[in-house]
Amino acid sequence: MIASLLRRMLAAHALKTGRLLGLYRRICKPDGKAWAAIVKRHAGLMAMGTGCHIQMNVAITDPAYVRLGNNVHLTGCTLFGHDGAVSMLKQAYGLSLDKVGRIDIRDNVFVGHQAIIMPGVTIGPDAIVAAGAVVTRDVPPGSIVGGVPARVIGTVPDLIERLQAETASLPWHDHPFMQAGYAGPSDAALDRQRIEHFFGPGAASAAEAVA
Repeated sequence: MIASLLRRMLAAHALKTGRLLGLYRRICKPDGKAWAAIVKRHAGLMAMGTGCHIQMNVAITDPAYVRLGNNVHLTGCTLFGHDGAVSMLKQAYGLSLDKVGRIDIRDNVFVGHQAIIMPGVTIGPDAIVAAGAVVTRDVPPGSIVGGVPARVIGTVPDLIERLQAETASLPWHDHPFMQAGYAGPSDAALDRQRIEHFFGPGAASAAEAVA
């Protein structure tokens, strides 16, 4: 009870003041929604909409040049607002140079783990950036991009259609976790059902015995 109260107090203090963030991260382990609230209030973004999720391992080098729309999900990616080579070139050749750009991520966009977003691009709306992609140019609305450099590899409507068909065939297709707007966690019964489906009957019990 006391530990829970202290965590809530620490979370409220971090959100209000932007201080003790290291302690907050270590003790409270905020999820993407909670960390997005910190980023929105204290990171200095140009703008950020509602319903965003930002994991703690997301790196934003130049937040003043970044605008996020509504329902943007960032997972372990890096957003660059400048070209770091410019500083070296200026010193090496005595030149006056600059290379910066805005990153404009529109509504309903997911950016996967270890993706890199370079300056000067617009993403979406309604788009997905695959894990590990390097985005060097605009991502069209409704598209999925992947690769280095990133290119269009599919569309969001096609992905939704495939996922709906796959989900309908799953043994747990009617679990509340599948429903739009469900805010609860994945539960132990669902995890067991998935393990049995992936690895065969008895696999969940075997895994629990080893643990």
